Amino acid sequence: MLNNMQEYLITKGTINDLPQTLELIKELAIYEKALHEVSNTVEMMAKDGFGENPIFEFFVAKEQENIIGIAVFYYRYSTWKGKRIYLEDIIVTETCRGKGVGSLLFEAIIEEGKRSKSTGMMFQVLEWNKPSIEFYKKYGTRFDPEWLNAHLDF
Repeated sequence: MLNNMQEYLITKGTINDLPQTLELIKELAIYEKALHEVSNTVEMMAKDGFGENPIFEFFVAKEQENIIGIAVFYYRYSTWKGKRIYLEDIIVTETCRGKGVGSLLFEAIIEEGKRSKSTGMMFQVLEWNKPSIEFYKKYGTRFDPEWLNAHLDF
């Protein structure tokens, strides 16, 4: 879908978009001072997103042929709410932030959730990331202070 905010094209990501997508993921990791945590590869993403049993999907925002933003998501199941979209990340390259690209990607995820008959969307945001928190508040996001994030690595 082409929008009228300059010439940004929002489409579902393809296997050919993965190299630029991984570069944006690394850009986010640098912003969060955690590049050393990134172990994902284009090969892993190709298998996990386009292999026999895909486990994630993504939208890309393009300006001409350059990917300037991505939104990575997958479906999860809530025992209380049913099918939900989980937004893993929205990433917009630093030079394009504040131009509406994040909103276009977020709205594409919302539309995907409605299309897939999901009951809602879940995501996380770092407590120090005030610009993102303010962005999500514009959509009426509820923030849950009761739950703690838990991780178990294998």
